[in-house]
Amino acid sequence: MAASRIVAHPPSYLSRQSPPSDAVPSLNLTLHPKRYRNLGRRRFQRSTRSSSYLLLIHAFPFPFSLLLLLLSMPFAIHFSGPLTSTQLSASVSDGSRLRVAYQGVRGAYSESAAQKAYPNCEAVPCEQFDTAFEAVERWLVDRAVLPIENSLGGSIHRNYDLLLRHSLHIVGEVKYAVRHCLMANHGVKLEDLKRVLSHPQALAQCENTLTKFGLVREAVDDTAGAAKHVAFHKLQDAGAVASSAAAKIYGLNILAQDIQDDSDNITRFLMLAREPIIPGTDRPFKTSIVFSLEEGPGILFKALAVFALRQINLTKIESRPLRNQPLRASDDSNNSKYFDYLFYVDFEASMADQSAQNALRHLKEFATFLRVLGSYPVDTST
Repeated sequence: MAASRIVAHPPSYLSRQSPPSDAVPSLNLTLHPKRYRNLGRRRFQRSTRSSSYLLLIHAFPFPFSLLLLLLSMPFAIHFSGPLTSTQLSASVSDGSRLRVAYQGVRGAYSESAAQKAYPNCEAVPCEQFDTAFEAVERWLVDRAVLPIENSLGGSIHRNYDLLLRHSLHIVGEVKYAVRHCLMANHGVKLEDLKRVLSHPQALAQCENTLTKFGLVREAVDDTAGAAKHVAFHKLQDAGAVASSAAAKIYGLNILAQDIQDDSDNITRFLMLAREPIIPGTDRPFKTSIVFSLEEGPGILFKALAVFALRQINLTKIESRPLRNQPLRASDDSNNSKYFDYLFYVDFEASMADQSAQNALRHLKEFATFLRVLGSYPVDTST
């Protein structure tokens, strides 16, 4: 009997052109044998919970009940496809099943953001942002929570570049209020300190307070790492600027709390996954895209007008030079040269909205490259 096949195609807005950048570099990450052995079972269990997955249904020349029995067995079967908004909410409410990567060591603000995004998750520290991206792609973890911008320090450009170079999807955002503390080993007083260690952005955010204390600032890789260094080496003349959680973890004494110059210090984190979620209209959504344009007068105005014409509000626009692209000569008489740019844009609309789909369809008419990074629920917490 001839086999019939039904194919459910993903939404057209999820399709993308190849990015105009170099190939994704390979990092040497080791798979843990015990976790990898159960990978097929986990993939099958996750996949079968989503009704939106790509299914290939064939007619078989044996009883249908046998087919159901085979499908229920824990084979390494993977139906690839996006998670739904409902599944995302279920994952958040039962975060104990998730391994979530973050950059830094224990006590980092990123760890706290990961735990806010996925309560009771297993937070997995990574030395670099690149490592966190790779960990998700290689199934070592389920999600990653990484910073993208800070209300005082601005954008984290490295993560914008990594969003393009990797194939992960933004499935949510979380805003975390940063509250810096000055800490030192027990028995060390404020007047004993001569220097303070922390991440450059944390030092900059506490500049006025640290200047008042007369402390020499020394930059290190991350805030929690600074606290760990001070505690491990039992430094008597140095303190650290980090979170209260880091002070508790590494046994340090907090000498001063809330030392940031501006109390409105918020970092926005992105929640990243291997598969996108299916956007809805039941709550506020945000969509993140990246695109490039041909050079020409008013071309960026024309690109942004596709949103204004449809009353779609833009919440973020960021430009980054297009990597591995040579400088282009201008047509003017000065023979000046310029960069080609990528534009990262966030706008307040769900890709389930017809107006958002029409806007991107319009943009695609003259964009040389366009990719949807994710359409996800807005974090309305403060």
